[in-house]
Amino acid sequence: MSYKGRYTLKKPDKYAGDAKKVIYRSLWERNTFRWCENNPKVKLWNSEEVVVPYVSSVDKKLHRYYVDLLIQMENKQTYLIEIKPKKETVPPKKRSRKTKKFINEQLTYIKNNDKWEAANKFAEHNGWKFQVWTEETLKNLGIKVL
Repeated sequence: MSYKGRYTLKKPDKYAGDAKKVIYRSLWERNTFRWCENNPKVKLWNSEEVVVPYVSSVDKKLHRYYVDLLIQMENKQTYLIEIKPKKETVPPKKRSRKTKKFINEQLTYIKNNDKWEAANKFAEHNGWKFQVWTEETLKNLGIKVL
C-alpha cells in the first residue's frame, strides 16, 4: 500500500478545487479525504488549494505554505487543517549531543511553527479557524490511523 498517491474522488461535487489533482502524502491524509467525502456535515473541502505566504525564521526568506486541507462545514464554519504526527507539534527533546537528527528536528519544528503562525493569521483574516490535527485528533473523529 502506497503512502502517497492520487486520490480519486467519489463525490466530486463536494470538492472545491481541481478534482484531477487531489494528492495525498500520507495514509492519514487519504483517510481524512474519505472522511470529508463521507461526512454529511462537510459541505465542501479541498487539499493543498490554499497557499499561505510566510517568512521562515530559519532563513528569513519568503516561502509558500500549501495547507493540507480546507474544510467548510454545513454551518458555514471553515477550517484550515494541517495533519501532522503529534511528535512534530512539540519541541524536540533535549539531547546531550547535538546530532544531525536533533538539528533537523529543531529546524522542522521552527519551520512548522512559522507556517502555522502565518496560517492562523490568514485564517483569522478570512473568518476561518486553523487547526493542527494529530493522530489523536483523527482517532477522536473516527478517522482510521494505522
